[in-house]
Amino acid sequence: MAEASRLSKRKKNLKIIIVTVLSVGFAILGFCLILLVLRKKKKKLKMKGSIQHDPGEEKNKERGKEDLELPLFDFDTISKATDNFSQQNKLGQGGFGPVYKGILEKGQEIAVKRLSKKSSQGIDEFKNEVLCISKLQHRNLVKLLGCCIERQEIILIYEFMPNKSLDSFIFDQKQSILLDWPKRFQIINGISRGLLYLHQDSRLRIIHRDLKASNILLDYEMNPKISDFGLARSFGGDETEANTNRVVGTYGYMSPEYAIDGCFSIKSDVFSFGVLVLEIVSGRRNRGFSHPGHNLNLLGHAWRLYNEDRPLELLDEMVRSSCNTSQVLRSIHVGLLCVQQSPEDRPSMATAVLMLSSEISLPQPKKPGYFTERNFVEDDSLSSNLDVASTNSLSMNNCSTSIEVMYINS
Repeated sequence: MAEASRLSKRKKNLKIIIVTVLSVGFAILGFCLILLVLRKKKKKLKMKGSIQHDPGEEKNKERGKEDLELPLFDFDTISKATDNFSQQNKLGQGGFGPVYKGILEKGQEIAVKRLSKKSSQGIDEFKNEVLCISKLQHRNLVKLLGCCIERQEIILIYEFMPNKSLDSFIFDQKQSILLDWPKRFQIINGISRGLLYLHQDSRLRIIHRDLKASNILLDYEMNPKISDFGLARSFGGDETEANTNRVVGTYGYMSPEYAIDGCFSIKSDVFSFGVLVLEIVSGRRNRGFSHPGHNLNLLGHAWRLYNEDRPLELLDEMVRSSCNTSQVLRSIHVGLLCVQQSPEDRPSMATAVLMLSSEISLPQPKKPGYFTERNFVEDDSLSSNLDVASTNSLSMNNCSTSIEVMYINS
């Protein structure tokens, strides 16, 4: 009887021990899971309300109330990755601030865009860039990896583009030889697909408003990535165009209706794309283009050669040996269609992509907007109603000139 009682007590004690061990085990497991969830949440930045760069400046106090969600990097990590933002790692300088190359602890290369404390437009452009591209995913758009808002620093972190920007190749006599015709045609098609995604396939319809050669970055395989969304605007629903009394962009790429009337739409980006196509084909800048036989700009020169049935003369001499004649002719034709004076005459990006990738017949282009270099400057209505001031636009490898046009109230 006593033996049976002892056995019963042992079993009872064993049960208590097992239950206790299991309870403690589950508690520890639960605690570990909670810590894991908290660590993951800590890596996400939830920003509500305004972003303030300098609390002492009244102009930075009211910035709207958008909810942004983006992976958060701490300042020490970014400082270490860029070797304390050393000059050796500096890639470029623009209106937003300097851009640095960085390497994270696991070896990942990044580009670090740091807001300058002297920047007047940086905070607005920062918020706009995050709002526009934080959740966009496309192989022809630069990927935003995260941001850092710490110690009064505002920093954006992007995937690193080792070959810098398109302008450093096509406008440089030594570098341009590295971009043969197949690569240039690949770049044209990649930019067109990236723009199509922004205009049609992303959650919001996004108009870039500053598409240019210095804002096209190139990866290891020379694939193009559209970058710098600081001036971009997003539309919802059936919206396709808007007006602004503060026109900001780069002379040589802006459409006539945007520069003169402040009206922008997806067709404004189409115009910029057309300029870019003609620059890629020719290896010449639209802005500052000169020719001994006339005073036309690059668009006018391309139009003149097309009308005289000499379009192949536009082609950069560096790529003549590698060119596909039908692709070159089609690219010039599509480029001219995209830079037509009236937005209604320009194709959509969906149509432009189809034109470039198929053998469909193309309509005849009309005279392009900004036929001569002097159109923009000598237009009486423009010069009498607008004030033009120089600003800087961010380039990943250099500082390119932009213009800011503001209407003056009469």
